[in-house]
Amino acid sequence: MEKISIIGIGKLGLCFSLTLEQAGYDVLGCDINPEYVRKINQKALKSHEQGVESMLQKAVNFSATTNLEKVLNHSNVLFVVVATPSLDSGRYDHSQIDNLVEALQSYGQQTEQKHLVICCTTMPGYCDTVERQLKDYNYTVSYNPEFIAQGTILRDQSSPDMVLIGEGSKQAGDMLEKIYIKHTSNEPRICRMTRTEAEICKIALNCFVTTKISFANMIGDIVHKSGGNPHTVLEAIGSDSRVGLRYLGYGYGYGGPCFPRDNRALSIYASDIGMPSDISAATDKINKKHLSFQVSSFISSIDPQHPLVFDSVTYKPGTTIIEESQQLAFVVEVAKAGYDITIREHPDTIGQVRELYGDLFKYEVRK
Repeated sequence: MEKISIIGIGKLGLCFSLTLEQAGYDVLGCDINPEYVRKINQKALKSHEQGVESMLQKAVNFSATTNLEKVLNHSNVLFVVVATPSLDSGRYDHSQIDNLVEALQSYGQQTEQKHLVICCTTMPGYCDTVERQLKDYNYTVSYNPEFIAQGTILRDQSSPDMVLIGEGSKQAGDMLEKIYIKHTSNEPRICRMTRTEAEICKIALNCFVTTKISFANMIGDIVHKSGGNPHTVLEAIGSDSRVGLRYLGYGYGYGGPCFPRDNRALSIYASDIGMPSDISAATDKINKKHLSFQVSSFISSIDPQHPLVFDSVTYKPGTTIIEESQQLAFVVEVAKAGYDITIREHPDTIGQVRELYGDLFKYEVRK
């Protein structure tokens, strides 16, 4: 049985481990949290992500450890799925990968070549830096991010539209292509390129989606202001095959842990190399203006004397994530305008909102 190592088994890394195990690989995952590792190995982990608990119960050839050296020795293929949160500057924080690289260097040169595959979102050019740091230690370094949505991670990993491979060598690219052909249930397009091209591609693709969302909301606001129905107009626009209906709906702006920061990161990188990304900047600006339009339209049409209940304030229904949630930003502004608002949500979401906003809202656990 072929073996694969996963360094970083948070929500995304755990899902990836489970899909690989289901495809027939012997997978060993690594995490720094002993209690988390214990729950995984005892199959006692609770997860909000659809399908994870069931797949974990069925997994036979997946286990977890806190021992990095054990994971390093388990396989010659090491996928890195650690966090790269955004810094205040808008750039990605690569410190967890940096710490991993230092740890790998401490184990010295490998007798067999290892393939390090970075799956985290990184600033373009960063993976080339990692390759230079590990070139004397017998590693190839590739970049292989995934395009998934919270709430449907397992499904998205199993049947992606496209697999993006920034290959560290032809051998590494061939190896990754083989893995994806084996563990995906569809026939995704395999896109192989350099590491930097792949780093740009990853954030550029998300930026296209945010641009489409902002365009739809901008047109929708224009139609709404004109007394028309935004959905009627946008459905007609999306019926053109050059445009398409996906992400062309009228509603809240984009948010969450990926879209806003990828959009900003592309703009920062473009400026770094002297090629300002005006569309990215405009997309971010329109997203904020749309929120203001929604709030003012709501306040002008809804009587503040009536109590209001909002069933979802996460960045998308079916998750407990409130990071850059436009829905939450909307209800905050409305509540500050004097409306009596009850948030009916999952207990975890209520806890997060209460910690940030206290008694600004009333709370009710969704059944």
